[in-house]
This record gives sequence, structure tokens and C-alpha cells, in this order.
Amino acid sequence: MVSVENPLIMNIIRGLIGVVAVILFLSLNVLFLTWLERKVIARIHVRYGPNRAGPYGLLQPIADMIKLLTKEDIVPEKADKLVYNLAPMAAFLFALMPAAAVGIGSGLIAADIGVGVLYIAAVSSLSTLAILMAAWGSNNKYSLLGGMRTAAQSLSYEIPLVLSMIGIVAIVGSLSTQDIVAAQSQAWFGIIPKWFIFYQPLAFIVFFAAVVAEMGRIPFDLPESESELVAGFHTEYSGMKFAMFMFAEYIHFVVGSALVVTLFLGGWHLPIISPLVENLGWIKYIVQAGIFVAKMYVIIFTLMWVRGTLTRTKVDHVLSFGWKGLLPLALANVVITGVVLSI
Repeated sequence: MVSVENPLIMNIIRGLIGVVAVILFLSLNVLFLTWLERKVIARIHVRYGPNRAGPYGLLQPIADMIKLLTKEDIVPEKADKLVYNLAPMAAFLFALMPAAAVGIGSGLIAADIGVGVLYIAAVSSLSTLAILMAAWGSNNKYSLLGGMRTAAQSLSYEIPLVLSMIGIVAIVGSLSTQDIVAAQSQAWFGIIPKWFIFYQPLAFIVFFAAVVAEMGRIPFDLPESESELVAGFHTEYSGMKFAMFMFAEYIHFVVGSALVVTLFLGGWHLPIISPLVENLGWIKYIVQAGIFVAKMYVIIFTLMWVRGTLTRTKVDHVLSFGWKGLLPLALANVVITGVVLSI
């Protein structure tokens, strides 16, 4: 009989609990966000949004889920069946992977690895592979164009995205997301937070813009531009497979916003409140998670506001902004941070 106290068994159990917790947290947020985004953008456009299924349309995500699960799964006759069918599963898996290294509280993290930032940067880029699989496997010219745009856009913005994190890693001296949040726990005079948005404002601007581009959201939603490409890489998908792409897109939305909070907005720390709950046992973790989620939804609301306000940018302007705008700023921030730390 295998002992439960065996370190390997305990690590497997912790890992399984972490995976279930991450999937549950992301699933609940995705369901809520599909309703919230429609409501927010409707208000910006002076419309009502969902208001039929349940009170205030709150049951609309459930209705959408039932519809997608029961729709016919159509596979194009000339599609590459293997690649076509694997792409949605790959997109869903690759979207989940970065969430493992993002915590919502002290110790409330699925995998507290020492190279958390490096891991997130590495696995986030895999999503492009899933989209290229869908684009090629569909055997559709609009899908292929969407996939090509995704590859070009991802390459253009991943470099400044990673460079914008180097300054923070240099200041903290660690790649762990838990250490990065801990480094932002202090406050000037007990009320002004020492968050990296104040130490690294240039990096924050670059990171925020690059994250929006990596999410593929307006004004950087060229890979699925409806007016030009019908729906881009997922044009030929329906039913459950389309639902997996949509789910993956909203997971990127949540994880990207959580990363902004972790790296630049102090994570689960908040002046005055955090010191008060530090010694309150399990209550501390509830408060920390609440603070983190509240900050995350501020970023999410900002991104919804951007989507409801701005228009889609031309593809050449999107790529030019990444290479000629964000990349020089990111490099300048690395140089400035290095000079300041060496003084």
C-alpha cells in the first residue's frame, strides 16, 4: 500500500487540486465575462444588451453554452481532418497553461515555480501554433489569411512583451511571480503603494499594449476581422469546437489581465487593508483573493471600454506600431533600468 505521506503522492495531489482550482476559477470568470462584456459594450453604445434569458440577461451564457453544445459539428470535406480537429483542443490547452504560474494570493497558486515569468512567456507563444493549425487545417483562404496575420502579429508583439518584463525581473532579482508580488507589498507613508507601475511606467505602457495585441482584441483583432476575413482562423468551426476557441479567447483575457495586476499593480497587496488582515489566518487568503480579483476586473473593464470605443487598426499600422513603436520603447526601458540599478 502506497503511503499518503509519500512526497511524490502529495505533489501529485497538490497538482491535481491546483489544476481543478485553475479550471474552475477560469470557467466561472469566462461564463460571467461573456455576459458582462455584452452589457458593458451595450451601455457604451447606448443599447440594452442581453435582457431576455433570466433577470438582466444573466442566464444568457448558459443559453449560449447549451446552443453551442447541441449545434451540429460540421467538418469541411477538403479539410485536413487531424489538424482541423486537434486545433481547438490545442488552443484550449495552451490558453490554460500560463494560468498555472499566476497566483491570486500568497501561496494560492497552482505551480509556484522559480522561473514563473519565463514559463509564462514561453507557453503563451504556443497559442499561435494552435491558430496556425486551425488556419491550415480548415483549407479556407480566409482562415489561412487569419492564421498568417496571427503569426505576424504575435512575432511583432511578443518581443516587446518579454522585454518589458526584464526591468521588473532585474529590480526583484527573481523570475517567480510570488516574489514579484512580494516586492510590491510595501507603501510610502503606509498609504502610497510601491507598485511597479510607478517604478516602471514605460514598461507598463509597453506591456499593456502588447498584452492587448496578444489577446487579439480591438484595436488589434486583425486575425479574425469579420469585415475582411469573415471570422478569420475559426471561420470553418462550429458547435463545440468553436466554443473551445471562444473559451480560449476569454481565458487569454482573464490571464492577461491577471498578469498586468501581478507585475505592475501589486497583486493581492493593498495599502492599509493588507497589513490589517496579515495575521487573520484563512480570512487573509479570502481578502487577498478578493483584492486581486477586484484589480483584475478593473483591467478587464478598461479593455472592454477600449473595445467599445476604438476602431480596428489596419494590419500594416498594427505591425508598424509593434516594431517601430513598442520595441524601441521596451529597449529604452531596459537600458534606463540597467543604468539606474548600476548607480
